[in-house]
Amino acid sequence: MTYRITLIPGDGIGPEVTGATCRILEAAGAPVEWERVVAGAAAAEEQGNPMPDAVLDSIRKNRVGLKGPLATPKGKGYRSANVTLRQKLKLYTGWRPVSSLPGVKTRYEGVDLVVLRENTQGLYSGIEHEVTPGTIVSLKVSSRDAAKRIARWAFDYVCNAGRRRISVCHKKSVLPLADGAFTDAFFRVGQEYPFIEQEAVSLDDVAMGLTHDPSRFDVLLMQNLYGDIISDLCAGLVGGLGVVPGANVGDRIAVFEAVHGTAPDIAGKGVANPLAVLLSGCLMMDYVGERRVAERVRRAANDVLEEGRHITRDLGGQADTATFTDAVIDKL
Repeated sequence: MTYRITLIPGDGIGPEVTGATCRILEAAGAPVEWERVVAGAAAAEEQGNPMPDAVLDSIRKNRVGLKGPLATPKGKGYRSANVTLRQKLKLYTGWRPVSSLPGVKTRYEGVDLVVLRENTQGLYSGIEHEVTPGTIVSLKVSSRDAAKRIARWAFDYVCNAGRRRISVCHKKSVLPLADGAFTDAFFRVGQEYPFIEQEAVSLDDVAMGLTHDPSRFDVLLMQNLYGDIISDLCAGLVGGLGVVPGANVGDRIAVFEAVHGTAPDIAGKGVANPLAVLLSGCLMMDYVGERRVAERVRRAANDVLEEGRHITRDLGGQADTATFTDAVIDKL
């Protein structure tokens, strides 16, 4: 069976890292036919919209997408292309697995946790206005239905992934209604999963605990802004945004993506590290049921990292994008 998958190359280094990922997946035998579409800064310039309807329609049709980093032009009134994508397609779960990699030296070893982020509400709802000159109010939206929806996704994920515990993160001491509702919905759904360990942890304790001992946590569930920040902190535990995968998932649609930025300073130089998009592509293969392809690619990438001879500059090596890509393909 061949899967037709929407490909958004992205801006900056996006075309380079997604191109490398497509080459490796093809070499690994991934049965994929790509449907390429344009979004981000390029789409804004060409079509006046960083997230055109044609992109959304393509993903709705194919139900799976792979996305490079997108830039939204500043100061022109455009809304974030990434936020628009998540909200229009109801991709309510931000899924960020974080694991230590062989050959990538950091202060921590054996990190293996998952951050799940509610993608559609919170302060990213985009509801703000100027109440008096110089005074801005931004509304944090938190609904019971959205909280229960992602809580159920989290519990089902833990069951299927063989994990043990979910920690719901909050700031109830400051936001007793909004964060209290999110936490209450989590435990209400959790009553249906009595065999999964469940706890509520303040965001302060999560941040402190991650820097002291990341192994204390298994799956972290949190609201939009918290998840945006904490997921990047967790990436720093294992080497940075260039080595962690990510995805935005709804009930019927999933988009797998680079979690790093467009890196315009190195765009077009052929030196970008494609690992984050490559590992996101592996998540995508898992999602569509091609687990053997995903595991082959992970093993090959891990072998290259462990040897350390063909790694990119951000990881302490001298290899360019093509050299790293060829090395992974050779391992396959």
